[in-house]
Amino acid sequence: MSKIVLYDFWRSSASYRVRIALNLAGISYDAVVVDLVSGEQKGDAHRSRNPQGLVPVLEIDGLRLTQSLAIIEYLDRTRQLNLLPENPADRAKAQALAQSIAVDIHPICNLAVAKHATVLSADASNMPGAWMQHYIRPGLEAFEALLAEFTQSPYCTGTQPGLADLCLIPQLYNARRWEVDLSHLPRLLAVEAACSDHSAFVAARPDQHAPA
Repeated sequence: MSKIVLYDFWRSSASYRVRIALNLAGISYDAVVVDLVSGEQKGDAHRSRNPQGLVPVLEIDGLRLTQSLAIIEYLDRTRQLNLLPENPADRAKAQALAQSIAVDIHPICNLAVAKHATVLSADASNMPGAWMQHYIRPGLEAFEALLAEFTQSPYCTGTQPGLADLCLIPQLYNARRWEVDLSHLPRLLAVEAACSDHSAFVAARPDQHAPA
């Protein structure tokens, strides 16, 4: 069996999602750091893996996969993780919940985007923190409202971790990093508490993968 390799960066939300999924699947892998701070992702070596110059990249089953949601779907289907409900209506709602973070909040709160906004801003004195707070807080408030459609017991969409949880927990890490107030989001915080007791989430935390 070929070696499984994850090219990631410890603070990358997208990589964090995939680490959780790999842990849920019980898959051991070799982690190769792509240093986003130094710009290693823009080099020829990494662009040969992913022309977008992004992490994560997962080498598994003779494949080289990019885009965290696509990687997670592959793991879900091939390792039977049951990250989404079978019922089409429930499945669509659970996907919308996850995508409200992965598609709507995450891209505009990518650090490269925020840094470019800082360059363009006439007043960069409170950037990029102000940018992050401006987009993360209302995005998570919407997530909190969407959670009301589900019976949390104790995860976002049921009794076991699902796709929405894999997207939410990394975003909460970023929210706290940028000092976003979460105290008024009880449903969201309840999910976070449940995930904090799950070994797959604990082992994927950025502090477990930070450089020495």
